[in-house]
Amino acid sequence: MNSLRALRYSSIREALTHENPKKVSSFSPLYFYNQRRWLKPVDSAQTRLENRTRDNRLDKLVAQIRKLNTVLEISKLMSRKKRGPFVSLQLLSRWKNLVGLSNVSIGAFVGKYPHAFEIFTHPCRRNLCCRVTEKLKELIVEEESVVRECELDAVRRIKKLLLLSRNGVLRVHALRLVRKELGLPEDFRDSILAKYPSDFRLVDLETLELVSGDDGDESLCVAKVEEWREVEYREKWLSEFETKYAFPINLPTGFKIERGFKEELRNWQRIAYVKPYERKEISRGLEKRVVAVIHELLSLTVEKMVGVERLAHFQKDLGIQVNVREVLLRHPGIFYVSTRGSAQTLFLREAYSKGCLIETNPIYDVRRKMMMDLVLLKKRHSRELLQTRVEKRDVVVRFDQDWQGERDGDWVLPILEKTD
Repeated sequence: MNSLRALRYSSIREALTHENPKKVSSFSPLYFYNQRRWLKPVDSAQTRLENRTRDNRLDKLVAQIRKLNTVLEISKLMSRKKRGPFVSLQLLSRWKNLVGLSNVSIGAFVGKYPHAFEIFTHPCRRNLCCRVTEKLKELIVEEESVVRECELDAVRRIKKLLLLSRNGVLRVHALRLVRKELGLPEDFRDSILAKYPSDFRLVDLETLELVSGDDGDESLCVAKVEEWREVEYREKWLSEFETKYAFPINLPTGFKIERGFKEELRNWQRIAYVKPYERKEISRGLEKRVVAVIHELLSLTVEKMVGVERLAHFQKDLGIQVNVREVLLRHPGIFYVSTRGSAQTLFLREAYSKGCLIETNPIYDVRRKMMMDLVLLKKRHSRELLQTRVEKRDVVVRFDQDWQGERDGDWVLPILEKTD
């Protein structure tokens, strides 16, 4: 009977504990049969990303940029409609997944920004419709004109990127992904690459090659960090040993400096490396060269920021053979990775102060103006908009009378005049 009762227990310790729990102590040899094993803390890129010191101002900036991009994407989809300058909210709700809205309906999102979208009742169908305001149209045209005016700056950025690459070759698809970050027009393939055949040559449909090299302009092969080092050496009277291979360090507020961190950082700043534009064999300082290449790539962008996933398209051409995200997280004083939203955004820390770019440019200014007037205002100062719209109530919604194609199942109701 006792033997059958003993079969109920899976271990000797469990049986003894059940019979007489006071006799088994933590010092007994039987205690180690079921002891707990504590795993060592994992130190990986994901854990460093979760435990990093956050910059709330840059995170807030990413959220604002995401809202602005959603506004521009909705306006782009509305401009492609051929039936008229407005879209019904019922049709607009079908674009929710296209513009990346998940937590809020597209109708509620459009209603938050009256400076960008106008919601009105259709005079014939009596349903709610939405159209783009004149203010948004003017700002989009202004941005396009500023991008066209900065064409020479865009050419210079592309040339520096080609000089930064390993063999002077880049894929057009990679440039297309960072077109907005580099300040390139939407048709840059025809308006820039084909316009300057003495500088660029398309080897095939998706491979861009540099023709003229530095073209006698030595400043093309000077990295942005070299200018900072020269200023540090000249104005702060620092030794060449301290500044020759150093990078500007701007640690985020609240960063916990552990023991030995300053000494390790000081030694890393003195490590020699092959600079980004130098054509030499890479034997030492490989990680520091990757830091320098990414630093220069961010310096070439308009807003000194780029999506982390888009860097993967430049790894092969720029000769980056390490895990990019691990390198970025190991240097929080140089880079900041924001996880706000569905994607990760990389910032150059030295270029920002209190959430704003320090050295501005015309493209950044017009985009900042667009964000201030459309996104940050929300429903503020909307009384003036309401007054102007009331004055235009007598304006009849214009239909495209020449459209002879299909109406997508919509019925056009004629308005009959009353006869005596």
